[in-house]
Amino acid sequence: MDVRTTPAQLWEAARRTVRDAGLPTGPPLRPTRRAWQFDALVALTIGIATVYYGVDNVGNVVVRETAAGVEHVIPRPSGPGGLALMVTLATVASGALALRRRYPLAVLCVVTAATLATPQSVLRLTFYAFVIAVYSAAVYSPYRVAALAALPVAVVLVGTSGNSVTPIVPNEYIALLILAPMAVAAVGLRTWKLRTDEGRTRLTALERDQAEALRRAVEHERARIARELHDVVTHNVSVMIIQAGAARKIMKTSPEEAGEALLAVEAGGRAAMTELRHVMGLLTMAEEAEGTDAAAVQAGTAAELAPQPGLDQLETLVGRVRDAGLPVGLTVTGPPRPLPPGLELAAYRVVQEALTNTVKHASGATAAVTVEYAPELLRVEVTDTGGQPGVATPTGNGRGLIGLRERLAVHDGTLNTGRRLTGGYRVEALIPLETP
Repeated sequence: MDVRTTPAQLWEAARRTVRDAGLPTGPPLRPTRRAWQFDALVALTIGIATVYYGVDNVGNVVVRETAAGVEHVIPRPSGPGGLALMVTLATVASGALALRRRYPLAVLCVVTAATLATPQSVLRLTFYAFVIAVYSAAVYSPYRVAALAALPVAVVLVGTSGNSVTPIVPNEYIALLILAPMAVAAVGLRTWKLRTDEGRTRLTALERDQAEALRRAVEHERARIARELHDVVTHNVSVMIIQAGAARKIMKTSPEEAGEALLAVEAGGRAAMTELRHVMGLLTMAEEAEGTDAAAVQAGTAAELAPQPGLDQLETLVGRVRDAGLPVGLTVTGPPRPLPPGLELAAYRVVQEALTNTVKHASGATAAVTVEYAPELLRVEVTDTGGQPGVATPTGNGRGLIGLRERLAVHDGTLNTGRRLTGGYRVEALIPLETP
């Protein structure tokens, strides 16, 4: 087992600390316009005050008395050179404060350098700017490790650069020097708490929005699957019931015709199973069970991968309805062209639902299906001549037509339904198309 010595562990910890010092612990602060204006006002105010202080004290002398009673005369910068020096230091130290929120560590370094370059006889020139820079670095810097390392270094450098006669911090400002770190700590804790609460609030809102979006997606998917199952089951089972009833009635008198009707029932059942298997395949992936016949598995997989029905399969659909005893005519006008799969499926379901309703509720009628390919529109119309409801036909709840309207709404289409003046019923779907 590898056992590291204590010096090696300390070296590794120091190396990680130095490496992480340049990594931000959060995103950089993006000050608002009001914050920029406030910082510019602070920099301007301190700049005016310190420049005035520097100009007013050019050429003056400071007389200080030590505890031993010895007086020291300390001259202040004089002449044009002294004036330029103090104005420059005051301008640099105060002007940097305008960027204290966006670049707090850089501002601290600039103000610290200006403070160390300030003559000891005019310490007030940069002292206030230094206090604000320390506060800003503690509160706003995203580089927490670098800030924690830079703050004590800056304070020590500034605090030890003076002497007993002219300390860098005047005696009357000792209380301010003590209160400033306390204020920084208090404001820093408050800022951290506010940011934490704000982040927690945003996270809670985001989780709530995600949960709501997931719930809506699940409801939408359930409604879509319910529409698919309704269309598939209603049409095929209705046709199978009618064909089975016809076979029962003629089984004794015309066995051959009854056999043909039963074959139609079998074909309708197979078609229903194929479509149902495709719909269920959208929910779960098929898994091969142990002992399942390989040919059956291959056939099931091929059925699940078959495309959804489209307008090119209307002949097959109409043929099944004709076999059920409903005369149906199919007319296609305009040059057919490729359409999006979802749009073709919606148009196919319109024809399927309309013919199913005719089979169930208009026994003895004839129907006509018209598909018109216009330059900017696809028109699908299904009409019937009217008839009597089939035997034991339940009253519809309108869910099929509601599902059709929802399907068409996805493609900005509309559905018009109603009774015809000459008798019977009419279903018309209008779906806008992109200009070819």
